[in-house]
Amino acid sequence: MTKIKTAVIGAAGYTGGELLRLLVHHPACELVCVHSNSQKGKKVSEVHPDLIGDCDLVFTDEVPSQGVDAVFLGLPHGETKGFLEAHPFAPETVIIDLSTDFRNESNGFIYGLPEVNKGKIKSAKKIANPGCFATGIQLALAPAISKGWAKDAVHISGITGSTGAGKKLAETSHFSYRTGNMSVYKLFTHQHLKEIKQTFKQLNTDFNSELLFVPYRGNFSRGIWVTAYFSFEGTQSEARDAYKEFYQDAPFTHVSDQDIDLKQAVNTNKCIIHVQKEAGQLVVYSAIDNLLKGASGQAVQNYNIAFGLEERMGLNLKSIAF
Repeated sequence: MTKIKTAVIGAAGYTGGELLRLLVHHPACELVCVHSNSQKGKKVSEVHPDLIGDCDLVFTDEVPSQGVDAVFLGLPHGETKGFLEAHPFAPETVIIDLSTDFRNESNGFIYGLPEVNKGKIKSAKKIANPGCFATGIQLALAPAISKGWAKDAVHISGITGSTGAGKKLAETSHFSYRTGNMSVYKLFTHQHLKEIKQTFKQLNTDFNSELLFVPYRGNFSRGIWVTAYFSFEGTQSEARDAYKEFYQDAPFTHVSDQDIDLKQAVNTNKCIIHVQKEAGQLVVYSAIDNLLKGASGQAVQNYNIAFGLEERMGLNLKSIAF
């Protein structure tokens, strides 16, 4: 197998570290550049100690303009556009951006939600990886939106682990704040709503319902749990069958007949969904790992699709279970 020469730009944070953990064991990947301005000159295993024995590379602040087939961009939101202007890559290089900068599909980027856009991703050279809450919410609701079931307001709540706030320390991600605690932030105004509505309009041009999203900070490190509900006249069996049909070719999205829990998804690239009809409402639960299916794992899934590889390659991960 010819290896894909791959660079990771901005590899010192949580998502960058998760990318490295996946790519060092990916059978089709040859890591040729691990970039970080803040950690240049340090061994990768000094910054990500769990990679001792797995990666001998050293962080560099140099950006390769030639000789790479794929580039993952793990830069802070708002910095990717300027970075690409200053560091253009060859037209044939596949660029996968994990920031918010191009999720509106500007500058030739394709929105990288494989369960909806796999056909476009296969031929894309620029892929905008979805946000973590956006992934959990879109996968929870995409089949219902495509069927036109959500005619009234959709009520959504979602709780995320502290790693969703990034590696840089902030008051609301500090252990002493998070432990034994919960809080709401960005009530009804979360930035991921824009990309969610964009996908829902793609699935159903008549979609115009309100998305009333309440995001919570959780007192755990990783994972996202989403609960969404809306008025529904059909049966639970009808909904379950429609969801299973929608995701029948999605190797990482699974519709469970049984109740689900967050640990089923943590440390995997899975999205696990359960639907339930109660009191005239269709209630949908979805669980993902915010750093994997919500970020780095999905980025590698897009990498596999763009290079014509088996979609699960390098992503056969085990849940923590207990």
